[in-house]
Amino acid sequence: MGDSIYANYPPPLTPAQKQYLVTTIKDWATQNGLLVRPAPTFVPKETDPSGVLATNAPVTLFPSPFPKSCFDEAKALQTVYNQLYAAITCNEEWVGKIMEDLIDVDDFISHLWKVHLSVKKEGYAQSLSLGLYRSDYMAHTPSTAEKASLKQVEFNTISSSFGGLSSLVTALHTDLLNSPPGNPIAYPSHPLFDSNVPPENTAVETLSAGLAAAHNAYGPSKATPSLPTCILFLVQENERNTFDQLALLRQLTKFHKIPVFRLLSSEILDHTSIPSSNPSRPLIYSPPHSPDSKFEVTTAYLRCFYAPTDYKSERDWEARTHLERSAAIKCPTVLNQLVGSKIVQQVLAETDGPDHLSSFLSGTDSNTIARVRETFAPQYDLSSSGRGREIALNLNTAMNHVLKPQREGGGNNIYKEAIPDFLRSIPESEWKRWILMELIKPPSEAKNVALRSDGEVLGGGVIGELGVYGTILWDQADGKTLHNEQGGWLMRTKAKDVNEGGVATGFSSLDSILLY
Repeated sequence: MGDSIYANYPPPLTPAQKQYLVTTIKDWATQNGLLVRPAPTFVPKETDPSGVLATNAPVTLFPSPFPKSCFDEAKALQTVYNQLYAAITCNEEWVGKIMEDLIDVDDFISHLWKVHLSVKKEGYAQSLSLGLYRSDYMAHTPSTAEKASLKQVEFNTISSSFGGLSSLVTALHTDLLNSPPGNPIAYPSHPLFDSNVPPENTAVETLSAGLAAAHNAYGPSKATPSLPTCILFLVQENERNTFDQLALLRQLTKFHKIPVFRLLSSEILDHTSIPSSNPSRPLIYSPPHSPDSKFEVTTAYLRCFYAPTDYKSERDWEARTHLERSAAIKCPTVLNQLVGSKIVQQVLAETDGPDHLSSFLSGTDSNTIARVRETFAPQYDLSSSGRGREIALNLNTAMNHVLKPQREGGGNNIYKEAIPDFLRSIPESEWKRWILMELIKPPSEAKNVALRSDGEVLGGGVIGELGVYGTILWDQADGKTLHNEQGGWLMRTKAKDVNEGGVATGFSSLDSILLY
């Protein structure tokens, strides 16, 4: 059925049908909170100085077909991946060796490592660590004759976003597919729509349950006298993706009965403190709207500090160190953030030398380890003795690769024919900051239509990327796992001629899937 799906999907729309569908989606998005703050290129700040406006998140008009075998495998492997990245984080010596070369040439990695070392020297006040992860994949289809296989794009250990909004896109497409008989909309008929809706998406429940598990594991107040406890979301200034975060906040407050506050990263040192007289180092939060109130932070959830641009001055690094040395459970710790670097993914995928994957997954059956390994795309470092340099500098071979730095957030990669000239434009000493990855080839005939946040409607060939969420809470001291779950997913779809894939950076649209 795969070939026929891509040959005539999505079904064509008349101008009137398209207008009706776009209007319906805009109204649904507003009614249900499927929203983002408008980009300044769409609504200038002087037009909305108070920041009261919102617009629909970029979404596809139709759910995208996705191979059921790949979806099921991604879900089945998520808790294994959770355990893998927790185990790597527990091996500080191994992480240090991997980061050694980067520390010399990458100021951001160097700063993060220094934060870890400074807190380690004093002694960590909290051994529990929380990961809210997302493993991103594509359905690798080198040719239409071959069965799709699951290949990992990257593994995210910090600010794994869009769980809240992806759940809403799933609900949106489900509602459209379930329109009652006789309703003049929703979609024209298509075989893929027959008795088919997107699979259940529990991203909000799963991510919130992970945060709640950490909150409960923290235990009673460590302050003197005892204080009420809370979870603290640390967020960026001018955050456009607020509604995604609010979905988790609402779930925690309504269903888990946990107080949750959001605090700008620039205000951490203004509104939190660590009593110098208390060796437990509790993190005390005084809400700016109620300065006489005090809460003890059990869990610091970072939706910021994942990119160099989040650290505008030394004060931001002081704030990060302040959080790290506190007793609050960090999501993530600095060490766990470093483990999300692309170089770790590349080293795990190496076929020559030590079998790091099997070592970190000791106790896991060999078949499961082989399935994890099968999700790796070929990756190379750019050392003078490695194969990666030869591939990257040759225009013919570079065309099938992407060059990735140790960064999160989208917009950082170098693709295909641009790779050789880019490398020659920077000092060779900086090449080790980058890893070379063979491009994954998703179905070439895939198409969809996107409704952008500025109201523009675009259709044509697309590339889809599936993200699967997982949460894990573990003790860094002994490696014991207290909580490990998989649940929920994200589908991002971008135009075929666009290399980058971030929704927040404006490259992609949120999507859902129909399994086939």
